[in-house]
Amino acid sequence: MPRRRISAWLPPAALAGLGVAEAAVFAAQQRPLPALLAVGGLGLVAWVLSPAAFPRSAPHPPARDTVVVYWRPGCVYCVRLRWSLGRLARRATWVDIWSDDGAAAFVRGVNDGNETVPTVVVAESVRTNPDVAWVRRALRGR
Repeated sequence: MPRRRISAWLPPAALAGLGVAEAAVFAAQQRPLPALLAVGGLGLVAWVLSPAAFPRSAPHPPARDTVVVYWRPGCVYCVRLRWSLGRLARRATWVDIWSDDGAAAFVRGVNDGNETVPTVVVAESVRTNPDVAWVRRALRGR
């Protein structure tokens, strides 16, 4: 597993570990409800920020007639786009730039050398951190 891919799991793992530690403190104080809330709340946040919350990444370059979302784990804007799209997100092709060097190079090429995500490609149009409504319209049209 590439080094960048492992590092994508470090912040979510740290949050989950913090939740377990908090739960242990609350459990030692015989306070089960705050213990459950700590594990559940921080566990949920950890999952949302992890690569597991996103559809499987496709290799770069994807098929021409698809909506392509270039993302990276831990990106809050990518999480916002993913959750705003709801079930429509499954229609897009998601490409993790931390696990695909070609995808990272493409994103740098269209963003002045920066790995700014989410970068969305629809037909010949490329937009960085696009309006959710624009992506939704593109996905519904497919």
